[in-house]
Amino acid sequence: MTTATEHNHPDTVGLGLQKTVIKSWKVPIALGVFTIIALVLFVVFGREGVSTFRLSTETDVIQLPAIPFPTTSTDIVLTIVLAILTVLVVILVQQGRRISLWLVSGFALVFLVAFLVWASAGATIPVYGLLIGTLGLSIPLIFGALGGVISERVGVVNVAIEGQLLAGAFVSAVVASVTGSPYIGLLAAMVAGTLVSFVLAAFSIKYLVDQVIVGVVLNVLVTGLTSFLYSQVLANNEALNSPPRFDRIDIPVLSEIPILGPVLFRQTIVVYLMYVAVAAVYFGLFHTRWGLRLRSVGEHPQAADTVGINVTGTRFWNVSLAGAIAGLGGAYFTLGSVGAFGKEMTAGAGFIALAAVIFGRWDPIRATLAALLFGFATNLQNVLGVIGSPVPSEFLLMLPYVVTIFAVAGLVGYSRGPAASGKPYIKA
Repeated sequence: MTTATEHNHPDTVGLGLQKTVIKSWKVPIALGVFTIIALVLFVVFGREGVSTFRLSTETDVIQLPAIPFPTTSTDIVLTIVLAILTVLVVILVQQGRRISLWLVSGFALVFLVAFLVWASAGATIPVYGLLIGTLGLSIPLIFGALGGVISERVGVVNVAIEGQLLAGAFVSAVVASVTGSPYIGLLAAMVAGTLVSFVLAAFSIKYLVDQVIVGVVLNVLVTGLTSFLYSQVLANNEALNSPPRFDRIDIPVLSEIPILGPVLFRQTIVVYLMYVAVAAVYFGLFHTRWGLRLRSVGEHPQAADTVGINVTGTRFWNVSLAGAIAGLGGAYFTLGSVGAFGKEMTAGAGFIALAAVIFGRWDPIRATLAALLFGFATNLQNVLGVIGSPVPSEFLLMLPYVVTIFAVAGLVGYSRGPAASGKPYIKA
């Protein structure tokens, strides 16, 4: 029996146990293009100097030494490694063998290190600042992506993640400002996200309106409504837009682990809730009866209905749950990051979260990793701007979106979502 390469689920055509492998050259071509870019940028137009990676801050208990890299020689070596990996991927595809995700990830990591070494020639990159900024920018994306995974797994395309994030940010700011409690603001954000998803569920499930259209309309509605209320109410009354922020909580022992300790375990309660949410959604989806029913409704609602599962009810309440989780991500903007609500402050984070859902293949762990990738790309532009990188500022501004497009179009390839996602169910 011939096994199909798992590279991004290539199409297979066959009868019985016989499968014909359709080779996909998308990944080899993409890696080849990046290898050529590396050759031109890092070797032909290489930079002189020493690039230094600082791993610790002055307040860390365990101090790690800074790592210097001779820019030119390091980039030459890494470019050779990229070429070797590209040739290896070409051989694997030619032989019809599986391309490991770790192989592609390794290529991306090598290219990233080479780029950072080139961009920071004669300067120092604070690795701690790069990582902690990445996590901070990824929190709303992760909550949004988790909501998107649940919603689409149950059969409803959730384009309204942006509106859910924005509603959570606005309501949490107002409620926390009025009550003086960020915890009540956090609960209010969940309610706001639930209400937005409630409208999505009602129109798309009960009235069978196109799910994508409903999501787009909700995004426009929430954006317009929050912008109007901000201009007419919050801008003239600072008392309604001065929410208390969550304090950072250091986890004993874990917060002292070099590099990762300060990044992961010196955070606010919202970040710790994110850790719990990722684990809970993953375990619930794949190891509980709730998850089995949810996935069955998203894959084959007719079969689920036949065995007694309430398809409409299951979709309705799980879409509402997805909105509550996304609302938590919105609260992070005002209660854990910025500290006040601003017009359209989510800045398209909901759409990036939706891309993370697709890039992560509707899996909560992979979607989380994809959200971290997009958060890293966003924070990288800030760090490179601070150290005076030669990369044009215009390119830095579009870097997160370039990474998003490349990740979804270049790496995902063929990816099948839940079979019934986006399809209304009409009970016979």
